[in-house]
Amino acid sequence: MAAESPMESLQEEVTCPVCLEYFTEPVSLECGHHFCQACISQCWEGSDTAASCPQCRETVQQRNLRPNRKLANIALKLFCEEDQTPICVICRESRAHRAHRVVPIQEAAQEYKVLRCCPKQTETERQKIVSEFQQLQQFLEAQEQLLLAQLEKLDEEIVKIQSENITKLSEEVSCLSELISELEGKCQKPASECLSHVYTSWVSPWSIQHPLPLRALPTVKMVPASHRTELLNVTLDPDTAHPNLVLSEDRKRVRQGNTWQQLPNHPERFDSWGCVLGCEGFTSGRHCWEVEVGAGGYWAVGVARESVRRKGWISRSPKGGIWAVGCWGDQFQALTSPVTPLPLSRAPSRIRVCLDCDRGQVTFIDAGDEAPIFTFPPDCNSLIPYINSWPLVLPSAQSKGM
Repeated sequence: MAAESPMESLQEEVTCPVCLEYFTEPVSLECGHHFCQACISQCWEGSDTAASCPQCRETVQQRNLRPNRKLANIALKLFCEEDQTPICVICRESRAHRAHRVVPIQEAAQEYKVLRCCPKQTETERQKIVSEFQQLQQFLEAQEQLLLAQLEKLDEEIVKIQSENITKLSEEVSCLSELISELEGKCQKPASECLSHVYTSWVSPWSIQHPLPLRALPTVKMVPASHRTELLNVTLDPDTAHPNLVLSEDRKRVRQGNTWQQLPNHPERFDSWGCVLGCEGFTSGRHCWEVEVGAGGYWAVGVARESVRRKGWISRSPKGGIWAVGCWGDQFQALTSPVTPLPLSRAPSRIRVCLDCDRGQVTFIDAGDEAPIFTFPPDCNSLIPYINSWPLVLPSAQSKGM
């Protein structure tokens, strides 16, 4: 059997036979054996008989515990980190441990405890990180659902807008088809008349983008009413006026403005043609009012259905709900479909509009010499005074019984 090494012998000498740990406050018994003071006291605790040595069982007559200072001095106090073993102060100076890193055994024990606690702390931190990422994942999933819902709603709105635009374009195509049919009819007439009609049909929408120069403004004169039994003033409705038209304060005059006004886009407002309607419509009886228009210019006066189209292209004819006469440069015409040139050398400066609601008929008269201008066939009822001004129309709006 191999002999014990000096280190093993020293470790045995400084080990308590009860707790098998290095001595803590070692004491010696009469028999010569050594124990930790706490260990021997615990062995004798509660015994009324004579005490005995836990190692040799020799009876100890007296319980005198003598502190063993020499043994305490050589007890292991240090820990060699190179050899991972406890050593005493004497061994620290030996050749085997002199070059090694040595720390107090209590410090080494504390570091060991810390290392044992590290796995628990790591697990706690891991669970914390997992929990935080789960919460973040739930938040991102909620945001994803919210954004997808908003995107779906946006898609629905886009489809709705596209549908509305398709409907509007279909209406525009329908109006253009009417215009094409009108132009095709004009093409069957003599060249000079055909070109005149083409110019008349397109001058107003062109002037929306390129306003014609304003002419001298004629004075509006009210029609005498001494011989009339009924007088109903006709005023213009600002909610229907195109943004480029300027109404007077009393709403009895209208002119083309120099700038596009920022006005609410009411459903009743005209947005492509320079038109305005009267405030009051007529459903029965016979009524008459006069409009001073001056010489030349581009204008139209008459009546229109309340349901007349306000947005986009307008068919200015009875088919589109408008019964009117107008002047386009040097051409004076009735706005039929196709338009009808009127046999006058020039347009009157004042026109009387006579509406017979009971017969559904509207007649235009030269207010200067009382000469008839044009009468539309019976086809209209429930109408409103209508004015198309490019660039200028001045209504002296009066209504009277005929």
